[in-house]
Amino acid sequence: MIDFNKTNFIKSAQKVNQMPPDTGAEVAFAGRSNAGKSSTINCLTDIRGLAKTSKTPGRTQLLNCFALNEDASLRLIDLPGYGYAKVSKSKRELWQKHLANYFEVRQSLKLVVVLMDIRHPLTELDRDMIDWAIDGGLHVHIVLTKSDKISKNKAKSTEMQVYKHYELAQDFVTVQSFSSLKKDGILPLKAAIERVICS
Repeated sequence: MIDFNKTNFIKSAQKVNQMPPDTGAEVAFAGRSNAGKSSTINCLTDIRGLAKTSKTPGRTQLLNCFALNEDASLRLIDLPGYGYAKVSKSKRELWQKHLANYFEVRQSLKLVVVLMDIRHPLTELDRDMIDWAIDGGLHVHIVLTKSDKISKNKAKSTEMQVYKHYELAQDFVTVQSFSSLKKDGILPLKAAIERVICS
């Protein structure tokens, strides 16, 4: 069992070779800019301000590394958001290059948590990210954020729609709805992470 409340920030890295040693197990949080990655990490750990949040898309520009245990052998990685961001095209392309390198070379990466706004799921970029992870043999846990913005019935319907989209890859893909505002969906998220990196 992981004590998520003891999570602490290790470092920010621009490149993969600046990250902590490639040992143990890692969970990467990916999603479109402003999908709620940082808010989800703060909610998951119950540590306000652990991951920096912003209403400005593209605020997370580095690979932010957090330790889940004392020796940092279990880690969370907050990735730069993909898609729209108020930065230059060249900077966006540089992020994408570093992200691609991270997915290709990082042996400790075991799970990719892909966050999508539940009102706008399965954009082309989201599907590309998930397909990329599955092709690399990685487990993917899809978190449909901001579920408090719609009715419970609509949230359940969207969850089923996303699950059916990846029915053929159900050995690799799990899906849940989540609200950091209402702290709804924390237990399934913790269980999904522990299932993969503590096995």
